[in-house]
Amino acid sequence: MINTANFTSKLKKVMEHHQLSASTFADKVGVQRSSISHILSGRNKPSLDFILKVTSEFNDVDINWLLKDEGVFPKNAVHKIKQHTPSSSSSSSSSSSSAPTLFSSEKNNNGKNIQRIVVFYDDGTFEEYQK
Repeated sequence: MINTANFTSKLKKVMEHHQLSASTFADKVGVQRSSISHILSGRNKPSLDFILKVTSEFNDVDINWLLKDEGVFPKNAVHKIKQHTPSSSSSSSSSSSSAPTLFSSEKNNNGKNIQRIVVFYDDGTFEEYQK
């Protein structure tokens, strides 16, 4: 079941992000202006058709973020990315140079190599470590 208050706040966040009024948002999504007004006031719950129209019109809105608090908004936002290379880590001691790294050329038990590691944070940002 949809948490109407949470959905409404996310809808407002989308409108603010795109700098749209409720009436402009309704026109862009292709619904009646009164529909947006009723959803924002909590009078009506959003229909599946409405949710699909929003996610179709605004490619940066992730349906999982909108409905289940999973993912981030905007989903195609540029987040801070750090490239991790073996040369950037300090390996002055001889014991650390002999220890295998996550990106070592040796294959693990099932023959797969790690290509990248992504760490997601609560604030919606992430760090990416690539070979």
